[in-house]
Amino acid sequence: MAPLSTAGAALAALRADLAGDVLAPGDPGYDLARTVFNVMIDRRPAVIAQCAGTADVVRSVRFARDLDLKIAVRGGGHCVAGMAVNDNGMVVDLRRMHQVTVRPRAASARVEGGAPTGQLDRATQPHALATTGSRYSAAGVAGFVLGGGSGGWLDRAFGPAVDNLLEVELVTADATAVRASAESDPELFWALHGGGGNFGVATALTLGLHELPEFCVALVLFRPGTGPEAIRVQRDLMATGPREAGGTVLYLTGPPEPFVPGHLVGTLLCAVVVTYVGRRAALRELVRPLLALPHEAAVVAAVPYADVQCMLDDPPGLRNHCWTWHLTGLPDELIDAFCERARTMPVPTACRQMLFPLGGTAAAGPGGYPVPHRGALWSVQTCGVWENPADDRRVLRWARDLRDDVRLWRTGAVRVSLVGDEGRDRVVAGLGTGNLNRLARVKRRYDPDNVFRYNHNIAPA
Repeated sequence: MAPLSTAGAALAALRADLAGDVLAPGDPGYDLARTVFNVMIDRRPAVIAQCAGTADVVRSVRFARDLDLKIAVRGGGHCVAGMAVNDNGMVVDLRRMHQVTVRPRAASARVEGGAPTGQLDRATQPHALATTGSRYSAAGVAGFVLGGGSGGWLDRAFGPAVDNLLEVELVTADATAVRASAESDPELFWALHGGGGNFGVATALTLGLHELPEFCVALVLFRPGTGPEAIRVQRDLMATGPREAGGTVLYLTGPPEPFVPGHLVGTLLCAVVVTYVGRRAALRELVRPLLALPHEAAVVAAVPYADVQCMLDDPPGLRNHCWTWHLTGLPDELIDAFCERARTMPVPTACRQMLFPLGGTAAAGPGGYPVPHRGALWSVQTCGVWENPADDRRVLRWARDLRDDVRLWRTGAVRVSLVGDEGRDRVVAGLGTGNLNRLARVKRRYDPDNVFRYNHNIAPA
């Protein structure tokens, strides 16, 4: 760490140089700027650089290196482990860099590093184009894509987001702006397919787009007792249905929404969601077996994709604990254990436990990238979201118990951006044991001092 007099002069120079703002403890706006989505995270960085462009990022990285400050990078700030902020280091805050430029003729979009998923979706929608994105509209595009990029409604139709990655613009640890693509620095480009923020600050990504003239959703609500049968039907639909179909099964507290009967608001429900790239009539035919089961409510409708992307959003300011595992399949024994565990889920809260179908285009995508979960057929996720700290123990116990319930059917692989602060083994599971040495060599080339360590970290070889 530099002496205080040197640090003070350097901070003053940084404030003068940046087009964006620079915040330090005690400055107006500092506390708001250090707050992330998960309020269980409470960290106090020494400096927050609210960058307005690539030149600001370059200058901020150089400042941090000169003062020997470790760097955290904030895009959406949605990571449940709070990796967008640190204590006593520097935060490179990209949220002012959120422009999305759609190129319809090239079927691509350039997305700045601070853009949230919802902004990308709204920009592409007028062109009847889309790409796979996070199911949470506030999640940052860059963190989602570079962390493995699977886990969206369009995975089965268009492949995970990381398969649609065309180019990354990056500021490396020596404050150099570089570009990585299949033609330009292919080894770095390979590492960015899952390696996350280990190699620099992603100031922009270029993503391939797909035609999406119509998007439809079926939502069927069941009493908890019908859950096992409904999940079996959903499993069979996904096994035999087209790749254009996706969705989820989730247990949740009935929300006060028009599609939930009033007497079920605040109670435990099982919801089956089927999404479809195509026309409503085709979706209705596909979900006939679900509609034949005793259910409490059902909706089958054409809905703008960007609106569906907001369906699972939670408000900021709540406590969060989430984990995900990929599964070898969805046998009856797993379904029964999953449904039984739902009866212990804290209700009423915003907590959810979910199953997501995989496969389709996601499974058939390009091999060779550090995306070890590609062959999984389903994934299971707990999403613990609650307000009262007094519920911490109850929520964490439920999440831990469900994790143990599905242990026999886990593949061992997981998308790394869905890993919380869960230890080294989980990072290895997200990157793949066979990829680690190669990733470490790329890390040594671009960040030998491990400046970018507030992530699912890869130690330099």
